[in-house]
Amino acid sequence: MAEVLKIHPLDNVIVALRDFRAGEVIEASPEPIVFLEDVATKHKFAERDFGAGEIITMYGVTVGKTLQPVPRGTRISTENVVHASSEYSVGERRNQWDAPDVSAFTGRTFDGYHRADGRVGTRNYWLVIPLVFCENRNIEVIKSAMLEKLGYVTDKAFSVDVDSLIQQYRSGSTTEEIMQTDILRSGDQLQRNRVFPNVDGIKFLTHQGGCGGIRRDSESLCRLLAGYLSNPNVAGGTVLSLGCQNAQAGFLQEALDRISPNFSKPLYILEQQDSTSERDFIAEAVKATFAGLMQADQCVREPAALSHLTLGLECGGSDGFSGISANPALGYTSDLLVTLGGKAILSEFPELNGVEQELVNRCVTDAGAEKFARLMRSYSKRAEEVGSAFSMNPSPGNIRDGLITDAMKSAGAAKKGGTSPVVDVLDYTEPAVTPGLNLLCTPGNDVESTTGLAGSGANLIVFTTGLGTPTGNPIAPTVKMASNTKLAERMSDIIDINAGTVISGEDTIQSKGEELLELLIQIASGRRLTRAEKLGQDDFIPWKRGVSL
Repeated sequence: MAEVLKIHPLDNVIVALRDFRAGEVIEASPEPIVFLEDVATKHKFAERDFGAGEIITMYGVTVGKTLQPVPRGTRISTENVVHASSEYSVGERRNQWDAPDVSAFTGRTFDGYHRADGRVGTRNYWLVIPLVFCENRNIEVIKSAMLEKLGYVTDKAFSVDVDSLIQQYRSGSTTEEIMQTDILRSGDQLQRNRVFPNVDGIKFLTHQGGCGGIRRDSESLCRLLAGYLSNPNVAGGTVLSLGCQNAQAGFLQEALDRISPNFSKPLYILEQQDSTSERDFIAEAVKATFAGLMQADQCVREPAALSHLTLGLECGGSDGFSGISANPALGYTSDLLVTLGGKAILSEFPELNGVEQELVNRCVTDAGAEKFARLMRSYSKRAEEVGSAFSMNPSPGNIRDGLITDAMKSAGAAKKGGTSPVVDVLDYTEPAVTPGLNLLCTPGNDVESTTGLAGSGANLIVFTTGLGTPTGNPIAPTVKMASNTKLAERMSDIIDINAGTVISGEDTIQSKGEELLELLIQIASGRRLTRAEKLGQDDFIPWKRGVSL
């Protein structure tokens, strides 16, 4: 296993692949480097002596600027480096691309649900969704009434014995004794006697939108919900409306007509203010949902070409290894899928700061390049107007594990998009319709971004992480890929695949990318569930188009 890594020939900082102590020496050109201080795994150190105000380069792009002299062999940190990124412009672009060898996947299929519009789902879900937060309680009542009775309950990997704590409290136990009590019990393996065997689940969504705020947010919510209903993983839906809210049922129907003119899935829209009582309203919703499930159950899995996969590319809880293991491996998977005729969607625009020029250069059309630049500049301007900026994107966890500037984080995050041409640029809620790599404007916030990916048509999501997260999505199976082996071993209950073997030298970017695609085929076919699915992790947060990094 290598001990250090210089990612790009133009870089002037080096990544530590293990912990180094002050005084240790590594071989380098033109002469060995002596560490002048401790440098932790995943962090970067200076390849040469820097003066104040000099540019730090990593991944071949500008990622920072020195605040003070930084001697060779010194750790790069927030104390001595500040965010900096290169300017970009829309001009002549280069679109030459060497596609990967896909011979191992040519002719391969997955077993999916074929929809009337020609798209294919990896799951067959029924949606129950509110147009406004006033209906959230009714959603929960319906969920409680139907989920377990129809056989849709997540297996319990463990249970928590609260009764034992109550008994100890009543018998006079101290807080110290309480804290030392073992309350974990083995989980129950529940029988899944589903009434509708071809329906993978009923997904009950709730949110805090639909009224109040600004009308633009409610209109955006309607477009997002329309995207969820038209997603190929969804068989149909039950929509609950109060009646007087900003997010009117008519707006939802208009959004559906725009993005899916031939929408033919069963859809029941119920308005509570037209009902005689809440009890009657809930009863009608339960009956409509049951009737919809009867129709959804008529669809069965059949073989489909891999070109019917639309892969959402996401990262969160990133660390100093994300950009050199998990993200480029996912990028290679994206390139494989694009070459096979599928779609990939790269989101999180605040985490593309500093690599704009590369993505502009990869846009196949002038309109796409100009739209990307316009969206990025508008987003950045809004952030600055409220006293924030893209430079404030890295979280404390990112910084602690070696990602000290937004440009450094972004340069690694962009590796998820591989090297293929950018065929289209989408604003939030716009559907991905063109085969190839699409860019989608979302925040860097993990759940707001994954929510947007599914709303734009992703029927699978891969979520790379260096620090760990349980995040999932209600309708798009979300595969968690660890950037390092320690995480994969420590949080094995939430991680599906380990890219830490790239760091150890057991795998290459290419071999790990191929392994990931094989896993995705199994998951798309329903032969495997993701860890997030097993945990029932259904995260859904619509973006209100305010400033969210």
